[in-house]
Amino acid sequence: MDGLFIRSIEEHIPLEMIYLNKNQEITQRKLIIKEVNNEFIRAYCLLRKQVRTFRRENILSIMPENHSKYLH
Repeated sequence: MDGLFIRSIEEHIPLEMIYLNKNQEITQRKLIIKEVNNEFIRAYCLLRKQVRTFRRENILSIMPENHSKYLH
């Protein structure tokens, strides 16, 4: 996972994330990672059009944005 985060930071590559939010709802987001530490990631959320902070433990899935095109 850290490799994807670093690549997103360095190359501004969008990632698709499935996330469990604080209300225990599953959401899907497209992000460009800005900062990473052991507990959180800060990323520009393309859905909300602002920088958001996400708990790493609540990330259910993350992959490069165009990777999902090949799953269907």
